[in-house]
Amino acid sequence: MPMASTSSHPKIQYLQRQAASLLLYQSVLQGEVGMAFIDLLQAIRYTDADARGCLQAYGSYFHALAARNQNWEDYIITQILFCDNPFTKLAQQQKFQDLSPALVAAVGHDLQVLQSLYECSSAALSEWVQNVAHLPISPVVWYEEPKKLARETKFAAYLQELDNWGDAVEELAAYYRQYGSGLFAQYRAFRWRSGQFIGIPYPDPVKLSTLVGYESQRDALLKNTEFLLSGEVALHVLLYGSRGSGKSSLVKSLLHEYKERPLCLLEVAKSDLKDLPEIVEHLRGVPQKFIIFVDDLSFEEDDDAFKALKVVLEGNLTARPQNVVVYATSNRRHLIREFFVDRPAPKDNDEIHAWDTMQEKLSFSDRFGLTLTFEPANQKTYLNIVSHLAAEAEINITQEDLEYQALQWATRHNGRSGRTARQFIDFLKADLKLFHGASNNTSTTEDSN
Repeated sequence: MPMASTSSHPKIQYLQRQAASLLLYQSVLQGEVGMAFIDLLQAIRYTDADARGCLQAYGSYFHALAARNQNWEDYIITQILFCDNPFTKLAQQQKFQDLSPALVAAVGHDLQVLQSLYECSSAALSEWVQNVAHLPISPVVWYEEPKKLARETKFAAYLQELDNWGDAVEELAAYYRQYGSGLFAQYRAFRWRSGQFIGIPYPDPVKLSTLVGYESQRDALLKNTEFLLSGEVALHVLLYGSRGSGKSSLVKSLLHEYKERPLCLLEVAKSDLKDLPEIVEHLRGVPQKFIIFVDDLSFEEDDDAFKALKVVLEGNLTARPQNVVVYATSNRRHLIREFFVDRPAPKDNDEIHAWDTMQEKLSFSDRFGLTLTFEPANQKTYLNIVSHLAAEAEINITQEDLEYQALQWATRHNGRSGRTARQFIDFLKADLKLFHGASNNTSTTEDSN
């Protein structure tokens, strides 16, 4: 039986003890990259370690960094800023002076630990692997040019100037108070699914400048959103009207319009509206402002979603958080479907106040503080939208030809609307680029011959 190795690298042992001593920021090392780092330290701990095991562990570490397209140092910084723990949550809601001294001390300790791990570069790990595995050359070192958000770059520069990261606790608390933590610090668009928030890394890029024809509705929505962002009481909004008029696009464009402001968009499907009270409580107290976006809203008889949304719109004993509003779109002015059979008949209806019940259903849309109506686009509005989009797409054809083709498209497809105009311009742009461009290239070739 071979004797256990007794010769170990003191620096690696120190790093292992440091990593094991984290009190609040354990999640930094619980992801794929962090676990690969810990496994690599264990693999190269002994000077006569198995070379094959060392190389496999280093390969896993390299692969994890490459999959994130991130350097080890950048990984440590972003994990600190995006971490979700008792300190990050309380720092968003309390003044720094009111935080528990034990909590502050624990964060200071963890920041010192993470500083020592930060200083363990991939280049150093590669050299250790070379020495332990007795390789003629060191393994390839992963490196990628940093691609951080401006606020991450600023905070990273601040940490790098400190001899002791433990002195950064108050600054870190201020960061969480301004930008939040966890998932909310990483994304600006979310959807609620199966009882949890899901970050959307690539939200719809639609811009407000591409939406024309409903300027008064746009201005009213922007003003209400400004109320939300400034901390004033904003109204819940119902955008209703004809299909394809740009109601959903207008809401989604707010993310780009306010990209420098702490605005987030949370998409909630109708099937998940029953969770609205729970969702609102999750958002209470976070620094970001949230628009809960419900698209194509309508209800059936005795729908649980109706009751949940009613609670959020009207409130209950719990105070409404001022950082959350609901923006809903619908093609129906009366959001609850009503049939003639639903109308009360004195002879056979059991409910004494049936008319009151029906009126409550029909007036549900009135519970939104602001209702914006989107009328069907007439020919003038439709052509104005087409001209605007054509100019943005740099489509170079005569105005007469553009309008003729646009009207033909509307007749053959989905009628006059902003959606139809967008579909027409997308088709025309591709058509001119691929087929007309190909024809011009052919003609040029023939002329040269």
